[in-house]
Amino acid sequence: MTKNPKGYLALVLHAHLPYVRHPEYEEFLEEDWLYEAITETYIPLLHIFDGLVQDEVPFKLTLTLTPTLLSMLSDPLLQNRYRRFLDRAIELSCKEIERTRFQPEFHATAQMYHWRLSQARETFASQYQNNLIQAFKKFADLGHLELITCGATHGYLPLMAVNPSAVRAQIQTAVQTHEKYLGQKPRGIWLPECGYQPGLEDYLEEAGIRFFFTDTHGMLHATPRPKYGVFAPLYCQNGVAVFSRDLESSKQVWSSKEGYPGDLNYREYYRDIGFDLDYDYVRPYIASTGERKMTGFKYYRITGPGDHKEPYNADWATAKAAEHAGNFMFNREKQIQHLAPLMDKPPVIVAPYDAELFGHWWFEGPEWLNFLIRKIAFDQDTLELTNPSHYLQSHPTHQVAQPGISSWGYKGFHEYWLGEKNDWIYRHLHKGAERMVELARNHRHATGLTERALNQAARELLLAQGSDWAFIMTSGTMVDYAVKRTKNHMHRFNRLYEEVNRQNVDAEWLTDIESKDNLFPDINFRMYAN
Repeated sequence: MTKNPKGYLALVLHAHLPYVRHPEYEEFLEEDWLYEAITETYIPLLHIFDGLVQDEVPFKLTLTLTPTLLSMLSDPLLQNRYRRFLDRAIELSCKEIERTRFQPEFHATAQMYHWRLSQARETFASQYQNNLIQAFKKFADLGHLELITCGATHGYLPLMAVNPSAVRAQIQTAVQTHEKYLGQKPRGIWLPECGYQPGLEDYLEEAGIRFFFTDTHGMLHATPRPKYGVFAPLYCQNGVAVFSRDLESSKQVWSSKEGYPGDLNYREYYRDIGFDLDYDYVRPYIASTGERKMTGFKYYRITGPGDHKEPYNADWATAKAAEHAGNFMFNREKQIQHLAPLMDKPPVIVAPYDAELFGHWWFEGPEWLNFLIRKIAFDQDTLELTNPSHYLQSHPTHQVAQPGISSWGYKGFHEYWLGEKNDWIYRHLHKGAERMVELARNHRHATGLTERALNQAARELLLAQGSDWAFIMTSGTMVDYAVKRTKNHMHRFNRLYEEVNRQNVDAEWLTDIESKDNLFPDINFRMYAN
């Protein structure tokens, strides 16, 4: 631990996936999003944390566990399917070791995959009995992780603000879910997509949340202008604190063109044996429909532009991760050495990233993080890792100002979630929110089957509001699935609305959709009546 640090670095990892669970199918391609994230991001991060604790390395990080992710990580069906996913991957790894036996340029990488997958299965099944939530909670209890929440289904709050009850439901459901799985209410929140507009802090205060984050321009456009830019938090008028992203430190990591992940020695994400090898060989390990898909077995490094790729060398990549960690630390030291004399408090550099960048998209990301934390602990005396609660406790006096509208999406505002490819969804989402308020006020004393139907209506509306669907429609990948999810949830909601009002709820159909969309078991539809 650095004595009397001149400043602080707050690393924030935002772990989120949309709720994808399809018990009506034996296998479902989009469920792989969860399984890949567990294998390539969450378990590798846990291994890093375990090693740091074992070696008594001091560290503090902030981690969002979104309510949809918590719901999936705790679901027995998905837990069992993940073990099946791992078993199949381990089987393939054994075949790959045999296939590459006389290909030394690939054989070591095949052995690496087998070891990593076997270790993942040991961690998931044996060490944590299929429940990784307890793993993250362990490190929070040790004081290393500050676990924060997000919107219940990652709903983009600025575009929901026309209906206060809809915003309130996203936040209150998130807080309840966090407390259910992690044992205490969150002190902070990652606003979905970092989307903010003035007034959202009132809902946060109401839910007991003490801090949130905006993108860089959200703070730089605050009124009055922030004295210390993004390098110190602000307080909103109601006392809720806001931290903002430092663009320089963020861009060094997340940018595939200018940042570390684009280095030529790192693993190439897009070259996968699911597309490269003979179809009959990979057939048991691709989609059940027969479509080729990513298997996670990738043998090439980025190499350079163009299609030609050279074999991956893990030793070279690890050495590069160590070099990049040292470079990142050096740059943060220089920032703090420049800023500290200009401020009456230690500067805090906030560096937030999607957690899934580390390991899934950037294979060497977890090892980079490991090197960085160890270097900060032992190789310098300028800065220290912190989290928002710790910083606010140590330095409680800050400027009061009103942050500006912002998001961390393309162009920095709301365009990515409200454009020509997805604007059609909002008339349905807004009407759904109006109807949910109507239902809650007219049937607040409901019991039995009607109460179940009203709670399910709340779930379906929340699921339809997830920002992931609008994001996917704009990005152009898996669009059909995003459209289908939006329409299906709104169809179910509207049918429930009509059946409740007719006092004719179809019990068999209700049971079926309760089994499919089963998150938030303790939801109370009456929150929409307030």
